[in-house]
Amino acid sequence: MPHSSPGYLTKQECIPVLGVDDLLIRSLLDKNQFHDPQDKALNLGISAATWPLFGLLWPSGARMAERMALRPVTGERILEIGCGLALSSLVAHRRGAHVTASDCHPLAHAFLNHNTQLNGLTPITYNHGLWGTAAKREDGQPVLTQAEDADVNGVFDLIVGSDILYERDDEGTLASFIDAHAALTSEIWVVDPNRGNRSAFHKHMARAGFAMYEQVLDHAAHDDIAAYKGRMLTYTRNV
Repeated sequence: MPHSSPGYLTKQECIPVLGVDDLLIRSLLDKNQFHDPQDKALNLGISAATWPLFGLLWPSGARMAERMALRPVTGERILEIGCGLALSSLVAHRRGAHVTASDCHPLAHAFLNHNTQLNGLTPITYNHGLWGTAAKREDGQPVLTQAEDADVNGVFDLIVGSDILYERDDEGTLASFIDAHAALTSEIWVVDPNRGNRSAFHKHMARAGFAMYEQVLDHAAHDDIAAYKGRMLTYTRNV
């Protein structure tokens, strides 16, 4: 049943993740939601068209969550970038991993807090994370990067992101952001649904000293699972 929140509609679903218990997730009802009365999203370069994307569950996020469910829990520091509804962070957190979720959307933290509570979990550390042209405003005004949440800081042993290669990035701002927050010895996971910007990202990551391994994740539709096309990109660096 749809739930009403100020300015937008949400829904609550039981989401299965292979290898772990199901999660209760509150998400936006559909792609037609928008509510930015104080221009918080606009000031971060988030247009009306892209505003709802953070609050939807995406197939690539499910693929990443499945891999996170298999990751041995150690004392490593994990950062999820462009987390959206942070399915991977929720999986890791419930398993006892030390994880920080991050996004640039002004509502991502509130949705994360709600979903942790829905699942009876303690709060997940959340930071504001923004890079490159994601911060360009449509009206030509300067981008305001100040946010209510602290910016991502420190370095991490594992950085993960699903469907984050959605825009052209000739200057390598995403790779630079990752490099700034990756430990000298670190691993990076990116699930890419063949957006077309993978080759350039490979080159920028190589310049930052990362070796890359690609795994094809394509599968046909079966049972209640939709078909998927994409790749798991694993980058490693050992300095």
